[in-house]
Amino acid sequence: MHLNVLYPILRGSIRHLMTRSPQTCRDRGGEIRRRNYSFYRDEVKSLRAVANPDILKIRNIGIMAHIDAGKTTTTERMLYFSGYTRALGDVDDGDTVTDFMAQERERGITIQSAAVTFDWKDHRINLIDTPGHVDFTLEVERALRVLDGAVAVFDASAGVEAQTMTVWRQAEKHKIPCVCFLNKMDKPAASLKYSIDSIKTKLKTNPILLQIPIGSGKSFTGLVDLITRQKMTWQGSSLTYDGRAFETSALQPSDDPDVLQAVSEARATMIEQVADLDDDFAELLLGHYSENFDAVPAGKLQEALRKVTLARKGVPVLCGSSLKNKGVQPLLDAITAYLPAPNERNHDLVRWYKDDLCALAFKVVHDKQRGPLVFVRIYSGSMKAQSAVYNINRNGTERMSRLLLPFADQHIEIPSLSAGNIALTVGLKQTVTGDTIVSSKATAAAAVRRAQEEAESKSSSQRESSSLALAGVEVPEPVFFCSIEPPTLAKQADLEHALNCLQREDPSLKVRTDPDSGQTILCGMGELHIEIIHDRIKREYNIETHLGPLQVAYRETILQSATATDTLDRTLGDKRHVVTVELAVHALMESSTSCDVTFEEEVKTQLPAVVREAVENGVQSAYLQGPVLGFPVEGVKTVIQHVSLEPGTSAAMVSACVSRCMLKALKLAGGQVLEPVMALEVTVGEEYLSPVLADLAQRRGTICDIQSRQENKVLLATVPLAEMMGYSTVLRTLTSGNANFSLELSCYEPMNTQDQNILLNKMAGLA
Repeated sequence: MHLNVLYPILRGSIRHLMTRSPQTCRDRGGEIRRRNYSFYRDEVKSLRAVANPDILKIRNIGIMAHIDAGKTTTTERMLYFSGYTRALGDVDDGDTVTDFMAQERERGITIQSAAVTFDWKDHRINLIDTPGHVDFTLEVERALRVLDGAVAVFDASAGVEAQTMTVWRQAEKHKIPCVCFLNKMDKPAASLKYSIDSIKTKLKTNPILLQIPIGSGKSFTGLVDLITRQKMTWQGSSLTYDGRAFETSALQPSDDPDVLQAVSEARATMIEQVADLDDDFAELLLGHYSENFDAVPAGKLQEALRKVTLARKGVPVLCGSSLKNKGVQPLLDAITAYLPAPNERNHDLVRWYKDDLCALAFKVVHDKQRGPLVFVRIYSGSMKAQSAVYNINRNGTERMSRLLLPFADQHIEIPSLSAGNIALTVGLKQTVTGDTIVSSKATAAAAVRRAQEEAESKSSSQRESSSLALAGVEVPEPVFFCSIEPPTLAKQADLEHALNCLQREDPSLKVRTDPDSGQTILCGMGELHIEIIHDRIKREYNIETHLGPLQVAYRETILQSATATDTLDRTLGDKRHVVTVELAVHALMESSTSCDVTFEEEVKTQLPAVVREAVENGVQSAYLQGPVLGFPVEGVKTVIQHVSLEPGTSAAMVSACVSRCMLKALKLAGGQVLEPVMALEVTVGEEYLSPVLADLAQRRGTICDIQSRQENKVLLATVPLAEMMGYSTVLRTLTSGNANFSLELSCYEPMNTQDQNILLNKMAGLA
């Protein structure tokens, strides 16, 4: 629809909405929620600017952090100070914009990443608020895959925590420039020095401090910008103070001498750090400002700092208190000043598409009215509503009916969107997470030609992959599973539909059918993950399902090499199928998690391609069920030594014979169960350390280190996942609620003989 027609319609809808009280507007979870109607009015007025913003003024960023560091609160303040909400939401009250799911509001945690689009000064910011819990690490992974920059939020009293390191590694993998924000500077235990030191030592990066706080704990009232030497003070101290108004003034000689000295020393340190990381800035210093660092212009320093940040040689560090509405505006300024625009990121593949559409689908959500909504990041060209697009991964064309600008669970319909932006599409029914979308099949073919021409002009050692699909998202393997059953057989089809929708939304959720019992098995990343899925099935799909006991997803391997031979001779109808297979299995290195299949050279040359494929399928099928407990096999190499078959034997029979032979070989090689071992971090007061250590010893835990963090002790250990069931309740009891912990999958390790026998008896119902 043309904008001139759309604007009067939406204006009339807004007038209707404005006549209603915000207290009467309820969200999907049925809770009272404050709505910001002025946002919709302002957005409609700026629709023309939305369609094609200047790419240099776009920032695609994510907020990432450990649990309870303040990601959602920081996002809420950004929206408020930028004018896109008219009331401050609070996580504890359950009325934030980005935590819109009923489960998020009840638990006070972020479960799904939520995208919001807003303007700050003359920049357009597309922001994704990500979860902090390790069970939802895929949400962080797929968000970082499409973002250009990130804000890492830290609890200033705790510094770098366990999940902070995980999300930082994810950002490093995607080579994303970051800005650090030390939140909660108003806490009594907040320590600027401790936080900076932990960033330097644990994250192995160069933190460049851009601000120092004025006051500490409850007396934290403001900041000093080390670049401009401007003092920013927020006078309000209560939660009713919204933080919009703050005073900015230049430091004066009459100010507190301790503050002046701290600023002078910190600024000199900052300049030296930037000079060490940027040669051009170092030459400028030596040539013009070697005798007086105070004379370095703020513009030159910002320019050098941006260059260092984009090169990922250092990370700017800012501080504040989001809950108390202090320091968020300077953080927004830093996002626009130091994080990259979309065209400043190196997306090699996109150059083959030039000005044609190339986009990556990175998230799918299901809406009851609109059906599947697909989030896409546009890398080149532009995307238009009511247009057909070609999915390279699915090799098919789909029609996109509508194009939306995301704002958490509320969206603005727009006619088109240009490169560098994040959009929400309606009508793409086959597209899933990780799919590459282009304008047409002809566009893909043209990109292939450009890629081939470029490859021919390079030496063979420099040639790149011919794949024209953007890299998708790595999905972690689940570590927990349980059975799930509908209340009646009549609801089985509805349950299957719900699970299909949830799997499409969340690729880390796996659903399979047990071949022996026929039960539906739900596989997830943790107790909380499966609990949330169960709750969503009940609330969103109105199915009262029953979950079986939670079980650990073990793996299996072999202890030694073995050789086996098997012959399959079967007559089906009037056809006789005869296959003989000989193969050997070998244990790979302990650190290997893959499974390989190779052919001896003589066998490889004799077998037709269709038979080789059938043999490989048979081996891969055998890897899915190990010889001990039927769990997937890893760390095994299979060598096919001989295959003979009579004419007319089907490929399915070849695969069946190979699978049977593999099972023989794996049993002869001696099975070994591998159990998931978790990296555990417990933060506890020293007075409760002894009972926590004693409890971990009973759980087969291994203590790696005990560190000090302010007045607390941080216990680092590795513990088998099977021993961590219900640990949160036990820890609360042992410490009177004065401890917290985080878990992350570390590796799979072989079980000792005694523990394996106990597990076998338990699985057999003998213990």
